[in-house]
Amino acid sequence: MSLKYAVLAALLEGEASGYELSKVFDVSFANFWPATPQQLYRELERLAQDGLVEARFVQQERRPNKRMFTLTEAGREDLRAFAAEPPRRPTSVRDELLIKLQAMEDPEAARALVEERMTWARGKLDRYERVRDRLLDGRTEEEYLSESGRVGPYLTLLRGISFEEENLRWCERVLAVLRQRAALG
Repeated sequence: MSLKYAVLAALLEGEASGYELSKVFDVSFANFWPATPQQLYRELERLAQDGLVEARFVQQERRPNKRMFTLTEAGREDLRAFAAEPPRRPTSVRDELLIKLQAMEDPEAARALVEERMTWARGKLDRYERVRDRLLDGRTEEEYLSESGRVGPYLTLLRGISFEEENLRWCERVLAVLRQRAALG
């Protein structure tokens, strides 16, 4: 899948500048489809050329003018067609840490890398919980899911949360194995 559909899906939330879209990606999409601001700006240009998004200029005082992007009906149709297709291939894991563990010769260095991963996972979980609190806005999950017009952002957030929780469980297991091996000498 290309970045195209992630950008179109992000614009379902409403009009956004490239900068605002990069912030949406940081909060909502980074757990499953990361993108740099430069990639987003290039993709927005392509989408505008293809007629899938529309751009308008907003003049600002004391700041540079900005372009605001919205989905066109052609963009919505393209996204609907994409969303109805089954995924092309199953999820795959590409994780640099796993390569390093596969090649591990120094258990102490491996321990440090795994502990660092745990710190990252905890940080992401904290951020995801803040996003969850903002989405729920005082409602229970059941209330949100029955009242909200769009539940996709919440469902993908749940996946990010479970992914980081599993990362923590796996890291704890790896550290236990490393401790056990160190005790054996």
